[in-house]
Amino acid sequence: MMNQASGLSQSAQARSSVMNYFDYTRAKILIVDDHPLSRMTAADLLLLNNYEVLEADSSLFAIDYILEQKPDLVLLDLMMPRLDGFEICKLLKQDERTCHIPVIFMTVADEREYRRKGIEVGGDDFLIKPLDRFELLTRVKSLINQKRLNEGLDQTEQVLFSIAKAVESRSSESGSSCARISALAQRFGEYLQFSQEAIDNLVFAAHLHDIGTVAIPDAVLLKKGELTPEERELIHQHVLIGEKICQPLRNRRGVLPIIRHHHERWDGSGYPDSLAGNEIPQLAQIFQILDIYDALTSERPHKKAYTPAQALEIITEETAKGWRNPYIVEEFTAFISQIQQEKTGCSVYLPQ
Repeated sequence: MMNQASGLSQSAQARSSVMNYFDYTRAKILIVDDHPLSRMTAADLLLLNNYEVLEADSSLFAIDYILEQKPDLVLLDLMMPRLDGFEICKLLKQDERTCHIPVIFMTVADEREYRRKGIEVGGDDFLIKPLDRFELLTRVKSLINQKRLNEGLDQTEQVLFSIAKAVESRSSESGSSCARISALAQRFGEYLQFSQEAIDNLVFAAHLHDIGTVAIPDAVLLKKGELTPEERELIHQHVLIGEKICQPLRNRRGVLPIIRHHHERWDGSGYPDSLAGNEIPQLAQIFQILDIYDALTSERPHKKAYTPAQALEIITEETAKGWRNPYIVEEFTAFISQIQQEKTGCSVYLPQ
């Protein structure tokens, strides 16, 4: 039964009070869903990772409750009576007090029109019911890390991140590519035992690497057919434009080489400077693998998502052509195999 004064279900109050005894510093997540079983499922999955979980079973109380509790993230059911998830998200993103809180939509139908509308109202990601524990926790962790990263940005960085967010929404139907690459960069950097500074540079690059496409006309950037040589050259300019836009980053100079060089190739056939081998900055080499893997495993208007095994096979084929660093690809393949084992209990096929 909903406590109308607080917007919090009694079951959530009980679970939350028990968890608060142990940890006062963990992230706070609000689940807004009119179906008790759906809320309970999501809450139980999140509590396993020690998040503080709040629940609301009515869209009418969600806005006021979010203002009161200031959660780090909102899991929002798409279809609810009176106010649906789209309307709630639009209200949150229009209010300067709540516009920076990430919103993940939950829906039973993975329809392209839902994703398009979700991006329009400012949603950050979509999850399909029934929720997959690994996917839920990965997306939640990534968006909370992104929110806390944004909170620590100076004014210049905030402007750049806002531009990058607009650029992503312009060219992506999913609207969450940067968040996925950011999460992948964090985990792969930890797997390689990189310094925190190096990992932070990869994470920053996940958000800013394509910011230079803001200067590319829609007619070229979103063209479905084959590009002319002139159009291809214009696309190639986005890394130089991005580097120039991000020059004011005082404390993140290590991000600039990633932005400029993440389209170089191991054999020297890439752009913009035709660097070869270890002339290419190491983080740029690593980042391009993350970027390619995310593009391959994500659904796009012109293609279905490849499986992790299929994506690794394509990257391995490109490595045989001389495009990728074989040592990094070998490490990345082992890393993805480890993730798949964690997720399914089965290792992924490793290309030879």
